[in-house]
Amino acid sequence: MITVNPDGKIMVRRCLVTLRPFRLFVLGIGFFSLCFLMTSLGGQFSARRPGDSPFTVRTEVMGGPESRGVLRKMSDLLELMVKRMDTLARLENSSELHRAAGDRHFPVDRLPAGAGLMERIQAIAQNVSDIAAKVDQILRHSLLLHGKVSEGRRDQCEAPSDPKFPDCSGKVEWMRARWTSDPCYAFFGVDGTECSFLVYLSEVEWFCPPLPWRNRTATQRARKPLPKVQAVFRSNLSHLLELMGSGKESLIFMKKRTKRLTAQWALAAQRLAQKLGGARRDQKQVLVHIGFLTEESGDVFSPRVLKGGPLGEMVQWADILAALYVLGHGLRVTVSLKELQSNLGVPPGRGNCPLTMPLPFDLIYTDYHGLQQMKQHMGLSFKKYRCRIRVIDTFGTEPAYNHEEYATLHGYRTNWGYWNLNPKQFMTMFPHTPDNSFMGFVSEELNETEKQLIKGGKASNMAVVYGKEASIWKGKEKFLSILNKYMEIHGTVYYESQRPPEVPAFVKNHGLLPQPEFQQLLRKAKLFIGFGFPYEGPAPLEAIANGCVFLQSRFSPPHSSLNHEFFRGKPTSREVFSQHPYAESFIGKPHVWTVDYNNSEELEAAIKTIVRTQVDPYLPYEYTCEGMLERVHAYIQHQDFCAAPGPAPPGARAPESPFILAPNATHLKWARNASLAPGAWPPAHSLRAWLAAAGRACTDACLDHGLICEPSFFPFLNSQDAFRTLQVPCDGTESEMNHLYPAFAQLGQECFLQKEPLLFSCAGSSSKYRRLCPCRDFRKGQVALCQDCL
Repeated sequence: MITVNPDGKIMVRRCLVTLRPFRLFVLGIGFFSLCFLMTSLGGQFSARRPGDSPFTVRTEVMGGPESRGVLRKMSDLLELMVKRMDTLARLENSSELHRAAGDRHFPVDRLPAGAGLMERIQAIAQNVSDIAAKVDQILRHSLLLHGKVSEGRRDQCEAPSDPKFPDCSGKVEWMRARWTSDPCYAFFGVDGTECSFLVYLSEVEWFCPPLPWRNRTATQRARKPLPKVQAVFRSNLSHLLELMGSGKESLIFMKKRTKRLTAQWALAAQRLAQKLGGARRDQKQVLVHIGFLTEESGDVFSPRVLKGGPLGEMVQWADILAALYVLGHGLRVTVSLKELQSNLGVPPGRGNCPLTMPLPFDLIYTDYHGLQQMKQHMGLSFKKYRCRIRVIDTFGTEPAYNHEEYATLHGYRTNWGYWNLNPKQFMTMFPHTPDNSFMGFVSEELNETEKQLIKGGKASNMAVVYGKEASIWKGKEKFLSILNKYMEIHGTVYYESQRPPEVPAFVKNHGLLPQPEFQQLLRKAKLFIGFGFPYEGPAPLEAIANGCVFLQSRFSPPHSSLNHEFFRGKPTSREVFSQHPYAESFIGKPHVWTVDYNNSEELEAAIKTIVRTQVDPYLPYEYTCEGMLERVHAYIQHQDFCAAPGPAPPGARAPESPFILAPNATHLKWARNASLAPGAWPPAHSLRAWLAAAGRACTDACLDHGLICEPSFFPFLNSQDAFRTLQVPCDGTESEMNHLYPAFAQLGQECFLQKEPLLFSCAGSSSKYRRLCPCRDFRKGQVALCQDCL
């Protein structure tokens, strides 16, 4: 049987106690000093070429003298640290001896503990110094070696003069001067020699021709495309909830919403599958990067989720994730910059180099914050792959703000525009900007039984105010006093301890409610009231879907970036005539009433009428789960912004005009015998072209005829033939960059064609021009898709 000396136990326990916090701190300093030493050499140790062993230490350097200077400073720092530790250890051991004098049971074996710790620290310091000396030898040897290599290959490593690569020599000059500005160049093997510059510029970037003496077997071995897999609808969303992650209140909110709507997504998938009839759908690999939730962008939303902050963006992102997943596509979700870099294959450094591998994603959904992060870290790959990006953009981006050169020259440049994307790559919350794609979100859909229960349980005199923040209620006393004569008013204003003073005493404030409880409140209420802010949120649609009438204020003059701080800086000139223009234009009475709140008589008359009016719960099809699945499916299947149209072959005859004049001579139609434009989506035969009145935007001109402006049809109309067929008297024709073209100037009888395809725009008007506008039909309840678009 083994016996243990009790004094030995005490000694071990007390030795552990002697590891004072300051000693642990110094140990930490030593460890991080070593880390600093390894990373301060310009990335030599961490920067490996693709394919290198993780244990290979490269001898290619980024400036030997600077690295040796760092080594000397580190050695001096370690020596000073050891001296101070030695002094501190003596002082502490001395004080412990004095304390031990009165303790008869103090073991003598405890005294060497501090000295042993000191010896270990000195040994670590010595090892680091030895490493520093060896690294210094490697640096000297590598500089000598590279000098010989450079001399041996000087004749093979001159910048070639090749007309196919006109920028090569200029890029080599830039590399000579700036290659040390970013460690990513060293990661790809650049070491300061001419050969390394040319290898990088020909094999990593694409500014120089391949070097004839290089073994190009590895570089030509492109990654084989994965075999196409058919997308299959999913009904179980448990894996999606795992993909969404955790740790943020915003993500918790999004996961709760997705879980609550699981049954509706499953039913919608079943319906859409029947509608598509088994048509093949290729599975796409999709990256979703929610930039506004990253710490680097500030993430101001997550802390406000439980304090009445805006939830519209999180509602939309939760539904986008659900739609992509239910449609059967491969999904990756990131909410941090580190995750984004890892998934994209960003090399170490400052973001000036291309990605380390071909982009593994067919599509990337992000927002403006994420777009900026990608541009900063993808280098030249951003320009190469930006056609795969879709930008979730609540209020839309008009072409005049998107085109960098045009926006700069004509005063349209803002903090959020100038990306030179195809305007259809921006995806909005509501279909207010046909130049962009309408993404949307979903509201909970009621079955017939639920609708009947809601109709029977409505309180005819109950109103709920749309506004969770107390500031929204400020200055609304007069309106509330009128409403209070006819209805019992309820609020859901957030507060911590005291009732907000902005909310009158006669208002029953429930505080901030969880979404299910808020839905129950809407199912009892007769009226849902907007105070003018927030703009275009999801709550009014939820209220209408639960059988409420939505009452909102008419804006006169309309709000825009010219007169309202909220819209200032946003990349749109759109004028907003009410708090929720979609509800006003696409739903309207009896579900939506838009009145002048400053006119007490008009307001009171509207309230009286609403009290007497019976309405059924109503939800537009495009805001159901099925409607969103249908829309997102069509975009993924048909929108391709990476395919550039090929040039017409030399000597090819101009095709016959595809247009005919309508029988009433008011507009153009696609001729039945005309060949359809291959790959065009929406299909070209849905095109109708009108010459708008002077000062009228194409968006409004198409709506006047019950149609939607379709910017993808502009190239078909951008010709003299279109004006001639429409019998427009053009005395002259010019081609310029202007977001209002093609158009006809009545003064001078001159026709103008568009020179820059990115500037084709449904938005915009001028009293000088009658714009030539492309319009199309649309599916009932689904304005984003034409009748034959699915």
